Amino acid sequence: MIDIFKYVIYGIAAAFFVYGILLMVEGFFTTGAIKDLYGDFKITTCGRCVSAWFIMLTYLFMLAWLGVTAFTSLPVYMYFNVWTICRNTTLVEGANLCLDLRQFGIVTIGEEKKICTASENFLRMCESTELNMTFHLFIVALAGAGAAVIAMVHYLMVLSANWAYVKDACRMQKYEDIKSKEEQELHDIHSTRSKERLNAYT
Repeated sequence: MIDIFKYVIYGIAAAFFVYGILLMVEGFFTTGAIKDLYGDFKITTCGRCVSAWFIMLTYLFMLAWLGVTAFTSLPVYMYFNVWTICRNTTLVEGANLCLDLRQFGIVTIGEEKKICTASENFLRMCESTELNMTFHLFIVALAGAGAAVIAMVHYLMVLSANWAYVKDACRMQKYEDIKSKEEQELHDIHSTRSKERLNAYT
């Protein structure tokens, strides 16, 4: 089961690496650097659809990572409680502290399962290095999931700003096209009238 979980994590990491590269390429093509490089600012309908697609996909991934952050906060809370009980046991001699698993939702309310400090298993667990290592790994996982959520929110803001810029640029391009056509028509009318006047004088 752990091996399957490991391969799932490797697959998710590789997929997000590819997705990050796609977002970077899409970000380059919707910035002003391309406009300065190529001169004319030309936006296709496909480009706008791709931007809208990435906004929707990033929003869904942000919600998924928000769920991962909430999911990883539960083990951190549990291990923090266990670590606090272990620390209090070593500070206060002869104290019999118990951890009720019902408060974490692991067992049903009808079942009474407590882990008390008087048992040998609990003392062995407190003295083992695996408890500290697991606690720190869960903290790192929570921090990584939180960083992913912050990155998704930040990039969602960037994509939305790019979308607004692309939309305004398309409207401005249409306006410039109409304006240039009208100017061309006025110029044609003016030139034909000038020719007619010149012909009338001659």
